Amino acid sequence: MLTSPRNRVAGATGSPVPVRFLDLSVQDEDERAEILQAVATVLDHGRIVLGPEVFEFERRVAALCGRRHAVGVGSGTDALIVGLKALNIGPGDEVITTPLSWLATGSAILLNGATPVFADIDETLNLDPATIEPLITAKTKAVLPVHFTGRLAPMPEIVAIARRNGLLVVEDGAQAFGATLNGVPCGGFGDMVCISLNPMKILGAIGDAGVILTDDPDMAKRLDMLRHTGVIDRDYCLEISHNCRLDTVQAAVLLKRLARYPANIERRREIAARYGRELSDIVATPPAAPGYEDAIYTYTIRTPRRDALRDHLAELGIETRIQHPLTMNDQAAFKGKFRGSSPRAHRLVKEILCIPAHEKLTGAQQDFVVASIRSFFAGGSAGSGGG
Repeated sequence: MLTSPRNRVAGATGSPVPVRFLDLSVQDEDERAEILQAVATVLDHGRIVLGPEVFEFERRVAALCGRRHAVGVGSGTDALIVGLKALNIGPGDEVITTPLSWLATGSAILLNGATPVFADIDETLNLDPATIEPLITAKTKAVLPVHFTGRLAPMPEIVAIARRNGLLVVEDGAQAFGATLNGVPCGGFGDMVCISLNPMKILGAIGDAGVILTDDPDMAKRLDMLRHTGVIDRDYCLEISHNCRLDTVQAAVLLKRLARYPANIERRREIAARYGRELSDIVATPPAAPGYEDAIYTYTIRTPRRDALRDHLAELGIETRIQHPLTMNDQAAFKGKFRGSSPRAHRLVKEILCIPAHEKLTGAQQDFVVASIRSFFAGGSAGSGGG
């Protein structure tokens, strides 16, 4: 913990607090009451496993993403593992994906017995379509783009490549629920869509949660079976799987948070727009692109002086994150288990830094973040800021 007064930013109460990268506390009394009431309702009706809130949440998410079916699961990792399994992706198959994502993207491919093939990324940090086609072989079964930082990958180009080569498209929408591209929402492009809803996500549960989207009713039925240990009618196991159902309590909380979600996205977009205006002359900020409405899961800047800037901000009590310091093809656990190379990703991960951009960030805190970054490049000090 930071202890020096210099490392603190005064909060609304006057007590010193750091500028947190993400605030998962529930301080809003109305939101707290809504969540507690949602939990109480589940306790009252007692349908703890696959209760009515699960099915209502699935219905609402499917409608928001323009899909016919949604199947709630225990986490985003479960969504990827079960989703790929349902598509019959297994030993001998290859899945082309991005090297810049949380480990679960690549792990899910490996856990199904398939091989991840890492393409490269573009300047937006998303999968670069130009690097996909050279990697396609007779073993390639699917392309798995990840909508990184809350911006959709260039899906029209990716889908066109996949269709031209007879490949499936699986969207990893963990970071971009609520984002759109030319009016089409996250989840509206792939043959299957896997979304994480853990507490760090903009739409987050109070524990782990995830959802899989599809338009195929038979696929939805299979996913429903696979999330319940491959069992139908309670006792008859048709396929080996694991138990990864969405908890009713988490679904109940997510239903309440869905109502607040549009306002949270809008606030994050306001914060991002201001960062873009006030920082783009000194660091690389996310570039604007026609048709893209980002969800702003993280606000990621780039600078060759990343490590020194990170240390400077930490000294001032501003929390930051590097998402992610290693690409998957640099992870020890993946050694010898993948194909492909990603030179641009290896270069850009040395420059990326995520700065606070959550909806609870106050205007004064953003003032301080901006001033602190500018002071670093000016060689000065930002002093102390308000909360």
